Parts: sequence; C-alpha cells; structure tokens
Amino acid sequence: MPKLKRTAEETEARREGPEFIESLDRGLRVLRSFGIDRRPMTLSDIAKACNLPRATARRILMTLQKSGYVVGDERLFSLTPHVLTLASAYLASNQISTIMQPLMDEVSAKAKEICSLAVLDGDDAVFVARASPARVFPSGIDIGYRLPAFCTSVGRVLLGRLSNEELAAAIDATCLKSQTPETIMDKSLIVAAIIIDRSKGYSMVDQEAEAGFRSVSVPIHRYDGGIIAAANIGAHVDRITTGEMIDRFLPLLKEMAVTAKPLLV
Repeated sequence: MPKLKRTAEETEARREGPEFIESLDRGLRVLRSFGIDRRPMTLSDIAKACNLPRATARRILMTLQKSGYVVGDERLFSLTPHVLTLASAYLASNQISTIMQPLMDEVSAKAKEICSLAVLDGDDAVFVARASPARVFPSGIDIGYRLPAFCTSVGRVLLGRLSNEELAAAIDATCLKSQTPETIMDKSLIVAAIIIDRSKGYSMVDQEAEAGFRSVSVPIHRYDGGIIAAANIGAHVDRITTGEMIDRFLPLLKEMAVTAKPLLV
C-alpha cells in the first residue's frame, strides 16, 4: 500500500482528535483542485495538486464519478454540472443571499451598475450574490468568484470587523500577492488602511485588485451589529471617478445596509 502524503493541515487535524475524517477531506480537496487550471485534469495533475498518491487520487475520482460529480475517460477528468448542487444548497440555505438579493436588485437598478455581495472565507472575499441592471452585460465577477481580501474593498470591510490586534495578526499571517501595479504590499499600510476604512464606514479601492477597476463597499450588519457580509458597486475607471462613486453609489449602499440590518439574524 502506498504511503499516504499528509499535508501540515491534515497532520494538525489528526492531533485534534478522531472526529476528523481524512477521506472526506481528501475528496473535497480533489473537487477543489479542478478550479486551479480551469481545464480537464489528468490523474497525475490531480494527485500532484492535492499532494496525494496516484492510487488514492484514483479511488477518490472513481467514487466522485459514480456519484455523478466527475466525468472522465481514465485519461482526463472534469467536473459535471451536478457539482452545482453543492453551491445551490449553500445559496438556498443562506439567509444573507435570500434577504439581500431583492435589496441589491433595487440598488443596482438605481445605480445602473452591478451590485455584489461578498463574505470572508479564509484570506479571500467570496462573492455570493449579485444584481445587474438590464443595460449592463453580466460579466466579470460572478457568484463564487474569489479575490484576496487584503486588496479589495469588500475584503477590507470584512477584515474591519476584527480588533486591531486580531487584524494585525491576520494580515501578518497572509501571504500577499500583488494583483496589479497599484496593489499595496506593505502590511503595516494595509492594516492602517483597514482601520481608517472602519472609522469611515466604507472602503474605496482603486485598481488594487483589478487593473482599470475601482469599487466602493459598505459592511452589512446583522441585527446585533456584527458584520456578516460586504456589499459593493464597482465600475471601470474610464466611466466613473472616485468622487462619483462616493456621491452616487455610497448613499445607496448605506441605505441598503440600514434596511437589511433588522432582517438579518
């Protein structure tokens, strides 16, 4: 039997007790690996991406294939649409998306721009809902899209819920990767920017996450004041100035956040 390769995370989890199911964790890692290169993958690709022996990766793939989540011909493997049932289960059971969607639709119609909603997942901001006016072709950021939290307006709003000490520790532990020439890479400056944004009640990021794109975000609070999501409106720099974003979009986002607060538990 081939010796199993364990990641540092798996080793740590094994120390925590018998409740951790390694086989389930490996299966989830295989599913996530398909998003790395956005193409069908070979068995060797998957085994390498997941740090697993080929035999283990193959057994997982055969199980996923029989369950309908993966399709393959023994050479190339890819996900099937059945994987979307996992995402739809999250969206259907998540009150944030359900409550925020109609409010976002209204904001998007008034702003005539796309309005998006994101939550924090590790070091990333993950978009879980969006609204688009009829005249705007829905492209770019979509549901499930991930961006580094440290350099995005939604991410900085979400990180702002941490205390100063927790924030400094979180940024210090984050592996920063420049997204554009404008991305701030000095960790002390990032922490300072998030603290300033927290005091303002919103975050504006100008071309740090994506070249030619700026956005403004506000925190979405639940009924007790806790920040559970962030809503933003973004636009290309050629169409909207930072001043226009503050004057036109920020009041709409803040009004939406106030309306949503008593509805979110």
